[in-house]
Amino acid sequence: TIPIMYQLGTERRPVPIAAAAFAGEYGVGEKGIKNMLQRKILIVEDNELNREIAVEIIGSTGVSIDTAVNGLDAVNIVSQSTEGFYQMILMDIQMPVMDGYEATRQIRSLKRADIRNIPIVAMTANAFSEDVTNAIKAGMNYHLAKPIDLAALMGVLNKYLQ
Repeated sequence: TIPIMYQLGTERRPVPIAAAAFAGEYGVGEKGIKNMLQRKILIVEDNELNREIAVEIIGSTGVSIDTAVNGLDAVNIVSQSTEGFYQMILMDIQMPVMDGYEATRQIRSLKRADIRNIPIVAMTANAFSEDVTNAIKAGMNYHLAKPIDLAALMGVLNKYLQ
């Protein structure tokens, strides 16, 4: 990643060059980059390589990222965070300890005002219509099939993080 300088109000700070490319390619614009740089997401993925790839690709937009290695880890991280800390959760489905469906149900059941509105997006190899239906029934907002289509991923980030 090559940092470039970007003006955010009165503050100048380095921004990954991919954030500038993201803005141009997906029509995000200056306001969109500023919004991305102020967002925090949780990526829940048990496969280390998939997790690293997701962090690298999504992190190149300027979004801040935390990770969880399974559904139970995600539930614990979210429940211990302050309200409004995360603006999105990207959730794998098939994981040991606790799958993404159950993790989503438990996160949605937390007694916090922010949980109702936080987008939870499935990122999974399960791509049949039944899988999409199960994701929605569990409380997820959207379903991305693996391997992840970069344009679809960037569209989801733009939709939910603006």
